[in-house]
Amino acid sequence: MTDVNSSVPGADTNIAGASSGTAIAHREETTGSSERPLLEVKDIRRSFGLGGSESVEILHGINLKIYQGEMVAIIGQSGSGKSTLMNILGCLDKPTSGEYRISGVETSQLDADELARLRREYFGFIFQRYHLLGHLRAAENVEIPAIYAGIKSGRRAARAEELLNRLGLGDRSSHRPGELSGGQQQRVSIARALMNGGQVILADEPTGALDSRSGAEVMEILEELHRQGHTVILVTHDSKIAAHAGRIIEIKDGNIIADRINEGKSGTRNPLTDADFVKLNPHFLAQFRSYVDRFREAFKMAAIAMISHKMRTLLTMLGIIIGIMAVVSVVALGQGASQKVINDISAIGTNTISVYPGKDFGDIRSGKVQTLTVQDMQALDRQVFTDAITPDRSSSLLSQYRSVSINATVHGVSEQFFRVKGYEAAAGRLFGRGDVKDLSQVAVIDAKAAERFFGEEDPIGKVIIFGKLPCQIIGVLAPSESPFGNENAVHAYIPYTTMMSKVVHERFLGSITIRVREGMSNAVAQESIEHLLEMRHGSKDFFTNSSDTIMKTITKTTDTFTYLISAIAVISLIVGGIGVMNIMLVSVTERTKEIGIRMAVGARQSDILQQFLIEAVLVCLLGGTLGVICSYGVGYVFSLFVQAISMQFSTTSIIAAVVCSSLIGVIFGYIPARNAARLNPIDALARE
Repeated sequence: MTDVNSSVPGADTNIAGASSGTAIAHREETTGSSERPLLEVKDIRRSFGLGGSESVEILHGINLKIYQGEMVAIIGQSGSGKSTLMNILGCLDKPTSGEYRISGVETSQLDADELARLRREYFGFIFQRYHLLGHLRAAENVEIPAIYAGIKSGRRAARAEELLNRLGLGDRSSHRPGELSGGQQQRVSIARALMNGGQVILADEPTGALDSRSGAEVMEILEELHRQGHTVILVTHDSKIAAHAGRIIEIKDGNIIADRINEGKSGTRNPLTDADFVKLNPHFLAQFRSYVDRFREAFKMAAIAMISHKMRTLLTMLGIIIGIMAVVSVVALGQGASQKVINDISAIGTNTISVYPGKDFGDIRSGKVQTLTVQDMQALDRQVFTDAITPDRSSSLLSQYRSVSINATVHGVSEQFFRVKGYEAAAGRLFGRGDVKDLSQVAVIDAKAAERFFGEEDPIGKVIIFGKLPCQIIGVLAPSESPFGNENAVHAYIPYTTMMSKVVHERFLGSITIRVREGMSNAVAQESIEHLLEMRHGSKDFFTNSSDTIMKTITKTTDTFTYLISAIAVISLIVGGIGVMNIMLVSVTERTKEIGIRMAVGARQSDILQQFLIEAVLVCLLGGTLGVICSYGVGYVFSLFVQAISMQFSTTSIIAAVVCSSLIGVIFGYIPARNAARLNPIDALARE
């Protein structure tokens, strides 16, 4: 039974009542009055805001029932509300008030994804302007509803080809909409409407943009679909088009003024069977495949959008490229500087611990502390953690060779000194245990001393007078790039026994340095040294300093500077992210109509959200990759101008940079993507 709007006044009410009586009688005659309506609206009203608190009501309490298998024409002039009513029937729009039931289900209780499922699996839309996606081929346009429905790609392609063949477009399936005529585009639109079955076909002015011949062909197709059992709802202002329907509903100023049966078109129909619909499997594997297919489609659309706007994409990525390049380069520079320091520390003795008299560096009373002795060194040498040990009793002495006089720092050390410090002889030999035992007057000088005293002359065998002590030069050390000490200082090394007996005439040591055995803990060794010496001295009149502590301190300092500069570089990443967000907002605005088309054929909000998020992440990910590549370029240029430090790129920093760029895409792309997902389908479709 078909209800009529009872609010229509005067003569219009009588016309509606008379026509409705015919419709009711026909329905009872053909189907029986107990049949449940397929679509039913009760007191539907739709208002649109005009800004502020003002609004205009387009539909005024519409009541309507449409049954399975009918071909209904909703006719009226422009502005009568017929398209608004169709949008509500197709779940593209929501009524301001009233009830709309589909097979008895109240649509107001359904969320956005459930309404999308109805549009995807229940309705098929045929629009006046076709609403095809221009970058897709005809077959791909037809497949879109099936992608969102989770149908296998092989079945999708086969069904699309079958539908296009049925509609006479088998040889045009690989053509894009711009390569098809208006009639052909409309047939593609019809095939898309039937992709998932199309139990209800909603056709909005299906021939409005076509010539008479193409229009007649489209109407023949719609009548054939009706005969096959599809419920067809035509929205038109043309009475000739409406005459093809078995039932004509006339609407004016938002009210139904007539609902009548078209006797010449109210024949029998073949009901739809299960074979007419694509089977939608709800099990887990099908849902997972659906997600994968939808992700692939979203990825494809994102890639197409980026390629279509190359310059805009490049400018969007520029901020990300600069930010990632800065972060990776700064971290690489920091790691290079840190490694340089570590190498320099290793050059003066790997894993060494030094013992000094006094409480700490700068203790003015340390010179009066004379308790650090050779016996202490011998006790430490017997410890399990000691690999090598040396004392150091140094003094600055005026040194002479022929006419050359230089202030040199002369160190009294043991034969193990060179192992402790990692020094090697570039010429001659290093003194040994016998030289120490015999108080030999021999010396090993560094490369700077050899240059200052002897120039191009061979120093081996020559004699230098250190203060009043003549010593024969037996070896020259290989150059060392230590960051500590004065690079212009001249150093000479003689046996500590010789130094203490013949130069300073003192029995105490200036310091003791222990090289810790490999595999032993530096911290444990340091604690043991302090415990042993404190027991021997009866008090703690000394302090220790570990190269490991120095290394950790310097590394921590370089890391702090790296983090500081990286934080500054991250600002450019944030600026780049804001640029991504702005461009994505523009992209959403430009592609609003595409969003509307996808929603009309069944895309969920999550599908739209995913599509724009993928695009944002792709922009940032590609920008991050280019930023990493550019940072390697910076490293190459840096190496041409700076030799002392080399930038060291770590896999961790590169992965972190790529992850960071992806997160920027997600964070700054989310708002535009969410805005796109929340668009009203009908508003999006109306956007040009």
